[in-house]
Amino acid sequence: MIKTTLKVNGMVCSMCEAHVNDALRIVFDMERVTSSHRKNETIIISEHEPDEPTIKEAVEGAGYELVSVKHEPYVKKIRFSRTVK
Repeated sequence: MIKTTLKVNGMVCSMCEAHVNDALRIVFDMERVTSSHRKNETIIISEHEPDEPTIKEAVEGAGYELVSVKHEPYVKKIRFSRTVK
C-alpha cells in the first residue's frame, strides 16, 4: 500500500474537500481519499503509486492548485481492544 500526501491550495470549506476527493476518485482506483481544507492537504491510500501528472490534471481541473506530492509506504495501524469480563 502507498500513502500519497498532496499539498493543495484553494480549498476553503468541506465542499472544496469533496470536489478534490471526487476529482481524484474519477481518475484513480484507491482504497481511501481524505482532504482537509484547514491543513491544505489530501491523503490518498492506494495499492499502487498514483501518476503525478494525472494527479495534477485532476486537482487543477477541479479548480485547485497542486503544490506538492509525497509518496511513502503505508502500513495500516492495527487497533487492539481489551474485553472486560
